[in-house]
Amino acid sequence: MSTTGIFGGSFNPIHNGHIELARRLLSIARLDEVWFVVSPQNPFKQGDDLLDDALRLEMVRLALKDEPRMAASDYECHLPRPSYTWRTLQGMSRDWPDRDFVLLIGADNWARFTEWRAWRDILAAYRIVVYPREGSPLQADALPPGVSLADTGLVPGSSTEVRRLLAAGRPVDGLVPPAVADFIRRNKLYGNT
Repeated sequence: MSTTGIFGGSFNPIHNGHIELARRLLSIARLDEVWFVVSPQNPFKQGDDLLDDALRLEMVRLALKDEPRMAASDYECHLPRPSYTWRTLQGMSRDWPDRDFVLLIGADNWARFTEWRAWRDILAAYRIVVYPREGSPLQADALPPGVSLADTGLVPGSSTEVRRLLAAGRPVDGLVPPAVADFIRRNKLYGNT
């Protein structure tokens, strides 16, 4: 049975920090692969100016084309909205019974985990790996059974910063994979004209 990390997010847009974090998690959490699950609507981010699902998904595919142990997933795009992680994990476990799914979340999301729909069910049924996020301190010995802290270090990068630079007409080369930068330019995304 292969162990698959579920790395959910809006990826609006995906950036180099996302990929570097996934590389570190593959090793530290002993994963066979990481699936980048593009979320159409995060219940905690309603009202955010999200790019169309298909555009964000295509950027993730482009970003991961040379990463054999990472894949883009549109699974949540076919589920009712908003996207609830419990629904996603249940469906994936049913559709891929040969995989052991591990939820990968940032310490900022872990701090709000008890606000998630069916959080107790997630905790009971799935291993959770939490990675550090700036401004969200976390003590590994305070985590419940089945939850571990991955010492990935803080990985730089922010989709918000990438969007801000693009809106200001500034380059984002070095912050996003070259294929993603090219896709953004060609499609005039995020105010990039």
